[in-house]
Amino acid sequence: AVRVLSMDAVQMAHSGHPGAPMGMADIAEVLWNDFLIHNPSDPDWPNRDRFVLSNGHGSMLLYALLHLSGYELSIEDIKAFRSLHSKTPGHPEYKVTPGVETTTGPLGQGLANAVGMAMAENLLSSRFNRDGFSVVDHYTYVFVGDGCMMEGISHEACSLAGTLGLGKLIAVYDDNKISIDGKTASWFGDHTAKRFEAYGWHVISEVDGHDSGAVLQALDQARKVKDRPSLICCQTQIAFGSPSLAGSHKAHGAPLGEEEIQAVRKELGWEHPPFVLPQDVVQGWDARDKGAKAQAKWEAIFQKYAVAYPDLAAEFRRCMAGELPEEFSELAWKAVQELQSKAQVMATRKASKAVLEELGPMLPELFGGSADLSGSNQTMWSGSRPVEKDDWQGNYVHYGVREFGMAAIMNGMALHGGLIPYGGTFLVFSDYARNAMRLSSLMSIRVVYVLTHDSIGLGEDGPTHQPIEHTASLRLMPNMHVWRPCDTVESAVAWTEAVNRQGPSSLLFSRQSTQHQERSPEMVQSIAKGGYILYEPSSDVQALIIATGSEVELAVQAAKGLKAQGHAVRVVSMPCQEVFEAQSLEYKEDVLPSGVEARLAVEAGSSDLWYKYVGRQGRVLGIDRFGESAPGPDVYAYFDLTADRVEAEVKLLLEKNKPAP
Repeated sequence: AVRVLSMDAVQMAHSGHPGAPMGMADIAEVLWNDFLIHNPSDPDWPNRDRFVLSNGHGSMLLYALLHLSGYELSIEDIKAFRSLHSKTPGHPEYKVTPGVETTTGPLGQGLANAVGMAMAENLLSSRFNRDGFSVVDHYTYVFVGDGCMMEGISHEACSLAGTLGLGKLIAVYDDNKISIDGKTASWFGDHTAKRFEAYGWHVISEVDGHDSGAVLQALDQARKVKDRPSLICCQTQIAFGSPSLAGSHKAHGAPLGEEEIQAVRKELGWEHPPFVLPQDVVQGWDARDKGAKAQAKWEAIFQKYAVAYPDLAAEFRRCMAGELPEEFSELAWKAVQELQSKAQVMATRKASKAVLEELGPMLPELFGGSADLSGSNQTMWSGSRPVEKDDWQGNYVHYGVREFGMAAIMNGMALHGGLIPYGGTFLVFSDYARNAMRLSSLMSIRVVYVLTHDSIGLGEDGPTHQPIEHTASLRLMPNMHVWRPCDTVESAVAWTEAVNRQGPSSLLFSRQSTQHQERSPEMVQSIAKGGYILYEPSSDVQALIIATGSEVELAVQAAKGLKAQGHAVRVVSMPCQEVFEAQSLEYKEDVLPSGVEARLAVEAGSSDLWYKYVGRQGRVLGIDRFGESAPGPDVYAYFDLTADRVEAEVKLLLEKNKPAP
C-alpha cells in the first residue's frame, strides 16, 4: 500500500522521489504499526512519540503513512501531491500537513531536529515527572538516508547526542548506498556504524530492511537501551519492487513511468488501480482507535497527576501550549523601566545578560546554550545550570563548536514544545547556522538567536570575525525579526519581544560598550514598534538620521553638535526594521516624514537595504568591504565611522536640499 501510493502520486504529479518510499516501506510499516505511539485524531497530543523523516525528499512515504493511519489527509490530498496549496507539498512542511512534526528536505537537519526533540523530552521529563506519574515519556524516531549522513550537520548533532546519552532517540538509517549521482561507494566510503559507535551510540548493523521480523527485533532491541541513542542500519534496495529500476539512482528523483508502474504492480501482486485501497488494508492500518486508547490512558494518569501536583500540571499545560506566564508582560515592562532608570555604559552583549537576569526567573521554560562561546556571548546568567548526561535538571547546554547543529537542535526543541530555546554565537558565524535559521523562519517557530560581536567594533580578531553583510542578509530572510539594540533598554525590549513572538528572532549585540540613551516613558514604549524618535531638537525637522546599535550614539552626538550650529536634526533609532515595517502608514510617516528629504542612515555594515529609508537623494554611512585587524576604536576611525563624519554628511545633505534662492 505504501509503495503503490508513493509511486502513483509521484507519477500523477510528474515529479517526486519514489525510490526512498518504496525502499523504506517495510521499515516504516513495522515502526508505525508495532511501535509508534500516536493518535491520528489528535496530532498535538503532548506525549506522542515523535517521528521525523529527515530524508524529506521521500515525502510520499510520510504522506502514505499519515493517510493510512487515519490522519486528516484524504486520498484526494494524496492525488494533489506537489500541487499548489495542497496538503502534500514536495517536501514535508510543518503546519501544512497534519502529523508532520518538522519541515525537512535540507538533508541532515531532520536528524538534528530529532536530537533537539529527544533533548526536550529529557528536560521536560526531569522537570515534570514524579514518582508514579510519567507524564512525559515518549520516544523520538528519525529516518535518515545517505545524504543526511554525508551532511556535516549529522556529525555535529549526533556527536552531541552521544555525549548526552539520549537513550530515547532512535535513528533508522536507510543504507541503500544510492544517491542522486549514483552508487555512493565512489564518494561515501565511511564506515557509518563505527563512526556512530565512536560518538557513543548503540549501533545495530546490517539489518535486512526488507525483513519485517529483523526490523522488529532491531527496534525492540534499540528501545531497551536507555543510556545511549541507537542507530539501526537497515540495508535496503531503492525502489524495491521495480523490476527495471530497483537499486538504481534513476528511481531517486523521477517518476517510474506508466509501463514500469504496471510491472511493479505485477511484481508486488497488487491488483488494484491507482489510489484504490482494499478495505482490509484500510482497516489494518487505521491507528485511530489504538491511538485514542493510548491517549485516554495517558489523560487518566494526568488527571491524577493534576490532583496530586496541581501547580505542576498547570505549568505543564501552559508550557506545552506555548503560553507565557500571566504576569510576564507586567513584570517584563517593570524590568524595562528599571533598566531605563539606571544610566549605564556597557556592551549590549553584557546588557543582554543583565536582561536574562531579569527574564530568566520569570520563564522556567527558557533553555539556553552557546556554541562554545558562553563567556563571549554572555548567554549564561546566574540561574543557568548546564545539563549533563546523567543530570537533566538544568536549563543550559554547552553545544560545543557546532553552530549549525545548535540551530537545528533548537528548532527541534521548539517543535517539541514546552521550551523556549536560545543559543549564542558570533554574528559572523551565523553563516554556519544559516540554513537552520532559515527553517526556523519557514516554520515560524519561537527560537532566539543571540548573535554577539556584531560589527567591526570587535576589533583585533579582524575581518574573519567582523560581520559586514550578515545583518543585511538576516534581514533578507522572510519572517526573521532582526534586532540590533543600542543600549540596555533596547536590549530588554528586544528580548521581551523575542520571547513573546511565535517566530524566530536574531538579537545582535556588541562587544564594545555603548552609551545609555535618555528616553521619556513614551519613547521606551515605542521601542517595541521597531523604530522610534529618540532625539528631537525641535518640531521643525530639517534632516533625519536613522541608526542602529552602537552607531546610535554617533548619530545622537552629531545631532547635538548640529543643533548647536542651528540645525534641527531628528535621530531615529531603528533596532528592528521588520517590526517597524509592520506598523501603520501613519506611524511610519510620523517617524520618517516624507517631506524631509535630507536623510542619512548609519550602520557599521552593508549599506544597500537602507536606501528604502533614505531614498535616492539620501546617503548611507556604512561599510561595503571587509574589515581590518586593529583595536575597535582604531577600526571605526579607519572607516571614518565617527560623530564628526555623521555631522559632515548631514551638512552635505542640508546644503544639497537647500531651497533655491
